[in-house]
Amino acid sequence: MSSPSRFQVDPDVRRAETLDKAFYLDAAVQAEARERIFARSWQWLGDLAEVAAPGALAPRDLLPGWLDEPLLLARDGAGTLRCLSNVCTHRGNLLVQATGQNAKQIRCGYHSRRFELDGRMVFMPEFQQALDFPRPCDHLPQIPLGDWGGQAFVALENPLAPFSEVIGPLRERLAWLPISNWRLDVTRSRDYEFDAHWALYVENYLEGLHIPFVHPGLTRTLDLAQYEYELFPWGNLQLAVAREGEPAFEPPPGSPDHGRRIAAYYYWLFPNLMLNVYPWGLSVNQVQPLSATRTRVAFRSYVGRPELLGAGAGGALDEVEMEDEAVVMTVQRGLRSRFYRHGRYSPTREQGVHQFHRLAGAALAG
Repeated sequence: MSSPSRFQVDPDVRRAETLDKAFYLDAAVQAEARERIFARSWQWLGDLAEVAAPGALAPRDLLPGWLDEPLLLARDGAGTLRCLSNVCTHRGNLLVQATGQNAKQIRCGYHSRRFELDGRMVFMPEFQQALDFPRPCDHLPQIPLGDWGGQAFVALENPLAPFSEVIGPLRERLAWLPISNWRLDVTRSRDYEFDAHWALYVENYLEGLHIPFVHPGLTRTLDLAQYEYELFPWGNLQLAVAREGEPAFEPPPGSPDHGRRIAAYYYWLFPNLMLNVYPWGLSVNQVQPLSATRTRVAFRSYVGRPELLGAGAGGALDEVEMEDEAVVMTVQRGLRSRFYRHGRYSPTREQGVHQFHRLAGAALAG
């Protein structure tokens, strides 16, 4: 186990040094991060369209290759939605393996153990002589579930913060947008894999300092002189203003952004979720660690105004992604140098990176 103070970062961004490179290279730290950061944070589990009707079941694998937790979204006959373990409490069989089922109960296909849609075990053959059965551990564990804009979020273990505290700033700021009405466009779904530590990708996302040097196309759409950063307890916002003639939101009266042409709201939620809100819709980007040197990023697009696709800040996502991957992979290689240990932060452009490092260090200290 690492020292509790090993990854503590000075709260003053003007004085602070970035995380020691052992955070990215030490295998023991990766194992700690899996349990102390990922299992205790609110993780995106996908949208809820598949479980809109009573009796609907939808299996979801949380962070495949990292947490690898089989979960099940289940809406009971009264309309209550829950997230349950998708593992039978008898011998560990996966219970539901395909979306689209509509059921009154959850039945294990191995030995026919049955559960109500609230997770209670109600039937098991040949257990009449079993003593002290059923016990609470024979029911399916229920996992804390949050919902924003038709998107599901779960925290596996003792959440670091209530979901309302994590999502609250975003929910309040964007209340005027009909995000729950935007629909998934599967033709725009992408999974990217590349050779770099997951946190390097997050750090790259959290600062606009690199935009004019790495993203020439994006630079032409944004007024970088008006680019702003806002921090809240468990995430932050990068507010991008559009250049003249580029697609933009025009927020209504009552919004703190009223009177400005907003090209994008770039929201990050600790530790690994980006919610990018463009005039055409929402791009959800979940960073999924696969190993200390390999990362997958899942892109999912929820479209509200298809006529705006292909233009503005959210118009060339594939191109921007390739540019980002190229630079984080070179950083991954550079971390191996014996001459590098850590760096410093730009006080004006890297507040988000500083916040991420402080949250990660605090979670590891646990």
